[in-house]
Amino acid sequence: MTDALRLALHPPTAADTHALLAFELDNRAHFETWVTARSPSYYSADAIAAMIEQAQREREQDQSYQFLAKLDGQIVGRVNLTAVTRPYFNKAQLGYRIGAQFGGRGYASRLVALLLEQAFGPLELWRLEATVRLPNLASAKVLQRNGFHQYGMSGQAMYFDGAWCDLLYFERRKQQDLT
Repeated sequence: MTDALRLALHPPTAADTHALLAFELDNRAHFETWVTARSPSYYSADAIAAMIEQAQREREQDQSYQFLAKLDGQIVGRVNLTAVTRPYFNKAQLGYRIGAQFGGRGYASRLVALLLEQAFGPLELWRLEATVRLPNLASAKVLQRNGFHQYGMSGQAMYFDGAWCDLLYFERRKQQDLT
């Protein structure tokens, strides 16, 4: 079995506070090359604990679902479903990140596959959407490997790191059982 097949998703709990803080600190510079930088105040045990409590409240209220990706107990990434919209649409926005030292091993693809099982299974979502900045073609490939299809592009839609960036939009719907 490859390492990626041993990945497991876990909702964050208070017991994850220090490991999650260490993961975020270790990967801060790496993540900030792809997403907007978090406030310096985010990088403290108190802030991480508050974030975990907020994630638990949002889960209970069916607003968002955050998961830690762990390999043999070690956090290697994070994945979340935000902007859960019910009823009628039953959709959410997918986001994920893998630690710098864990890239290139298939973890991101496996992480998204595991999340799809949750989203289209117990969470009963119908559609997931994801947005990728144009330079991040590796992320687009992860989505495509997991059955996402690009449905649009916005030119110069996001101001990031001193420049306007193009965005790619992806979607994946639950597969209907035709039997």
